Order: sequence, then C-alpha cells, then structure tokens
Amino acid sequence: MAEAMFTQLVADHDLSDDYVITSAATSTEEVGNPPHPGALAALRHHHLDASDHRAHQITQPDCQNADYIITMDTANLAAVQRLLPASERSKVHLCMDIVPGKQGVSIADPWYTHKFETTYEMLNTALPLWLTTMQQSRQEASV
Repeated sequence: MAEAMFTQLVADHDLSDDYVITSAATSTEEVGNPPHPGALAALRHHHLDASDHRAHQITQPDCQNADYIITMDTANLAAVQRLLPASERSKVHLCMDIVPGKQGVSIADPWYTHKFETTYEMLNTALPLWLTTMQQSRQEASV
C-alpha cells in the first residue's frame, strides 16, 4: 500500500523523475505474490492501483543504494538495520516516527489485522510528511 500511495503522492507533486520508490519484504514468505486482496480493495477505494506489484525480499544492495528506508514496524526496522553497517543505519526509519506524538508507533500488518483502511489512514498521515522531509533534504544538499 505504501509504495502505491507514495508513488502517487510523488506524481501529484510532479516529482516522479526525482524518486525511485519500491516496497520490499524482510522475509521470503510472500515473494512473488500480489498484494492481499484487502489491500488492493482499500487502494481501489482511494483510486490507486497496485495490482501489478509482486512481493520481493529486500537485499543488502537495495539497502545500501537507498537514501531512505521507511519501515512499518520495529521488527522490520531491526531486520533492515542488520543488513547495513552501523554508519548507514541512520537512513532506516519507522514510518510513524515522522508524525508528532507517534514516535515508536508501528503500523500493524493488515495481512493479520484486516484493518486495511486503518493502515491506509496511518500511511496517509505519514507519507506526505516524509515527502516534505525528503524534499527539504534535497534542497539543503543542493545549497
């Protein structure tokens, strides 16, 4: 859901050429599978489509090449941090940490909770803040 939402958010700001956005799992459980039907339904409800997405596992090169790695929960945060040397771990973040008062809050996997709209709303709160932060970082780097 986050990949489809952030891709649309970036497109809405005419920034598609500036970002490479991908979603990856820390486990191999769903590799090759499409998103959960509930996730697809929630995205369709908000006029987004992720039907072509297929799960893949994050790799160490993925982590090393990324400027930001946004994780949904603390287990995934720890798993991704283990793929990186200590000097690069600062680019790994918990998604909700950017939302004031929500530091340390995980986004529960709707695969298990079936609360796809709750996940959508949490992402819809956090992702615009991430884009603002990323854009500010790009502007500061170019000065």
